[in-house]
Amino acid sequence: MRFTVVAVGKLKERFWVAACDEYLKRLQPYAKTSVAEVADVDPRKAGGESEAVAREGSAILSALGTRTHTVLLAIDGKQRSSESFSERLDALALSGVSDISFVIGGSCGVSDEVRARADETLSFGAITLPHNLARVVLLEQLYRAQRISRGEPYHK
Repeated sequence: MRFTVVAVGKLKERFWVAACDEYLKRLQPYAKTSVAEVADVDPRKAGGESEAVAREGSAILSALGTRTHTVLLAIDGKQRSSESFSERLDALALSGVSDISFVIGGSCGVSDEVRARADETLSFGAITLPHNLARVVLLEQLYRAQRISRGEPYHK
């Protein structure tokens, strides 16, 4: 399996970087996992939110592979337990999908083109998470899913 996290914005604080690096390191025995950061666009400098979202959307689409199964993180997406998330990843693998990209949009959301490109959506619940934290949670859940899939111990 290969996982790619396409995220708008760069991690600036060391603690976010350290947390992501830790889960990326833990994931390596299970799946090749990488993060592709695309630049966030300041709506004030872009001529408004819609233009910022459009520019970020173009960058997201450019970062996605043509054959990758794309999962958009969205508040209105499907909520899954950790076990269900693990089962979904296993089902994708069994159906021949080996390349999965997860998209974390910017603070103004994602373009209609990015939504249309997504094969499915995933939600971590109705709460709003800062994008930096969503990235850490996603990487942790990917790691947890791999451990669950293999029947390996992981705290509950």
